This record gives sequence, C-alpha cells and structure tokens, in this order.
Amino acid sequence: MEEIQVGRISDFFAKPVVAGVELHGTVKTGDLIRIKGATTDLEFVLASMQIEHMSVAEAKEGDLIGIKVPDRVRPGDHVYKVIE
Repeated sequence: MEEIQVGRISDFFAKPVVAGVELHGTVKTGDLIRIKGATTDLEFVLASMQIEHMSVAEAKEGDLIGIKVPDRVRPGDHVYKVIE
C-alpha cells in the first residue's frame, strides 16, 4: 500500500468529532484516509465531507474541508490518502 499526502489538519472540534483539513491533493468519499502526527495515527474510510457546510463528494487542492473523524486529531497532523 502507498500513502500520498493530501492535506493537513487545521482545526479540531470535539462535538461533533470533526476536523478541518487544508487540502494539497484530491480526495473523495469512499477514500481510505490516514491521519498521522506526533500522537495521532488513525485510518478510516472517508464517509462524508463538507465545504462551507455543504456536503460534497469530491474536494481538490486548495479546498478547506470538514470531515468526521473517529478520534481526536491535532492541528498540524498530516492527512494521507491510502492507495492499495
């Protein structure tokens, strides 16, 4: 498996458990995502994302998206798309 860096965490909100991601690449719903940082290592399927509170199926470089995450992440954590 290969991991391509597609973004970085910019914000984290505990309720609901949502992260803001600044994208450097393209992601779409259904992608396998991995978030890694000093104390973070999560892998999950991207179920949904939003831009400006509107649901989108795909986002590209330069977009700022909100995604639901299974656990706490921290600003500065790296976001990867896992390619099988």
